[in-house]
Amino acid sequence: MSAARYSDYAKDASGWFLGMTGAQLALVTLAGVPALLALNAQAWGLFVLWLPMWALLAAVLLVPVRGRSAGRWLVDLFMHAMGALMGWTVFGSRAASGKAENLAEADLPGVLAGIRTHDGPPFGQLFTRPVIVQNCAARTWAAVASITHPGIGLAEPDERNRMGAGLAELCELAARTELVDVLALQVRTVPDDGTERAAWERAHTRADAAPLATRINALLGATLTPAAVRTEAFVTVVVGEARMSRAARESGGGVDGRARVLHGVMAEVEAALRGAVGCTAVTWLDSAALAAAVRTGFAPDERGQLIAADLAAAAGAQLTTGVPMAAAGPSHARTEVRHYAHDAWASVTDTVLLPDSGAVLGALAPVLVPTVAGERRCLTVFLAPMPLDRATRLVGREEMSATTGNELRARMGFRQRARQRRDTERIGAADEKLAAGRALVRPAVAACVTVPATWPVAEHGRRLDASIRAAGYVPLRLDLAQDSGFAAAAVPLGVGLPDRRSRR
Repeated sequence: MSAARYSDYAKDASGWFLGMTGAQLALVTLAGVPALLALNAQAWGLFVLWLPMWALLAAVLLVPVRGRSAGRWLVDLFMHAMGALMGWTVFGSRAASGKAENLAEADLPGVLAGIRTHDGPPFGQLFTRPVIVQNCAARTWAAVASITHPGIGLAEPDERNRMGAGLAELCELAARTELVDVLALQVRTVPDDGTERAAWERAHTRADAAPLATRINALLGATLTPAAVRTEAFVTVVVGEARMSRAARESGGGVDGRARVLHGVMAEVEAALRGAVGCTAVTWLDSAALAAAVRTGFAPDERGQLIAADLAAAAGAQLTTGVPMAAAGPSHARTEVRHYAHDAWASVTDTVLLPDSGAVLGALAPVLVPTVAGERRCLTVFLAPMPLDRATRLVGREEMSATTGNELRARMGFRQRARQRRDTERIGAADEKLAAGRALVRPAVAACVTVPATWPVAEHGRRLDASIRAAGYVPLRLDLAQDSGFAAAAVPLGVGLPDRRSRR
């Protein structure tokens, strides 16, 4: 394993006062006003009656239950029931109903409904035309690259540490551009369909081959192919409209102006990926390649048919290859409470919470290992570099909150616990690194397992939880938001996790 253990991280948000946000503090204070008035008026009956109600309300607002407070759970359950009643949790594509007019227009469910794709101007020395992904709902623009990396499984500790430092340099580079909102690194472990092997066998089979060798080769193929997997990796660079609007106007405006701004960011990110990160190939996807990546995200078994069509066309067959963007999404999809059903598949998505003890580079590898043949695993890491001024304010607020909490505990006679001391030290270390010019990055991780809809999806969801725990992390199921979680974990379009952070 890697010699370096990374543990220099802290809570995303500590709250203004003893971990409470401003809204929580205001609600708890207002709920306690009747008790204070009753105490001031010496109305002991009313005081005794209201005090348990105040404590119950505070518990509903503050105590987290699987990442959300009880009050938030009630609101989310109501919203999910309302969506199911109105039919918002069920999706049917226009292509499946025969109503698709523009085959180049994306037709995707849920949080992906605002996605639009554009062919940008030529990019790079080969004058390729990477597709520009516009998210109208989030007001962002993105570009997607397929990458090839040798992996770190057989790398020496020093080499792993260099790759980890290269990833940190990539995040700092993204922060220095003052354009990048999110860098999304996605890895998909897909069951191997054996299409390339079958094509190679057809091209190299000899008529005079020994019958025994032919039977052994067929037996090995039938035995090993169902258990084989292949790995796909993508990098998505997401730039917000608010950050790039001025630069886009200077570059000509419109989609082409935004594409030129993205091209500059893409060139810097590609140089960093090919450098210290260690990628051997970085290919920015065009419209056809992105449509195939989205389609195989929703339907893993579609890859074999797409590859077979490409191989047949290369051999001279007259047939249509690829998939239009209008048909890249699922024909039918349905959002359940604890899983997401799309066509003939079902998926379960977990978020991954960082452990307090820290983690080594590559510790999430067990999450990508399927437990049975035919299971697809996906893992996406979102790295959101923060601007320096915002990071400085955030660290200062956390330092003030930690200092206030420590002083109050000392005045009340409570000892400072080890976890509290460690959090205080981490905040101080983050302040020192910010002063030295390092970047503050907000990470998020989503893991997803996809199986045929006829399989027991709940059991495979439990196996995903077990894999995350075996890696040393803590799983948190995205109940009531499985469609958004699936889009974040399995579809490389730059759509992140729901913007709701725990206050634990």
